[in-house]
Amino acid sequence: QVQLVESGGGLVQPGGSLRLSCAASGFVLSDYLVTWVRQAPGKEVEWLSNISPNGLYINYGDSVKGRFTISRDNFKNTVTLQMNGLSTDDTAVYYCEGRGIRGQGTQVTVSS
Repeated sequence: QVQLVESGGGLVQPGGSLRLSCAASGFVLSDYLVTWVRQAPGKEVEWLSNISPNGLYINYGDSVKGRFTISRDNFKNTVTLQMNGLSTDDTAVYYCEGRGIRGQGTQVTVSS
């Protein structure tokens, strides 16, 4: 089955960190650009970051630049989003996208 599966979400205090992972099954993720997006309740989907197939080209949205880091391990067929300095504004469901597919998402809640 061709799919993307996100993991690593959870509850964290403001200022904390989380590491999200996006794993592909049924296809080779290293052939594709991968994007992370998020959606907070009642808000539009927000684009966060993307990484080229070879990992050399990376882009970040203004809201996460300097706090989030995207990387990929093509041997493990995964893409990771390291999130530092989290605030309540980062509370959302986080999704990875690649090959025209979006995963089911992982919930990130930032709260004291």
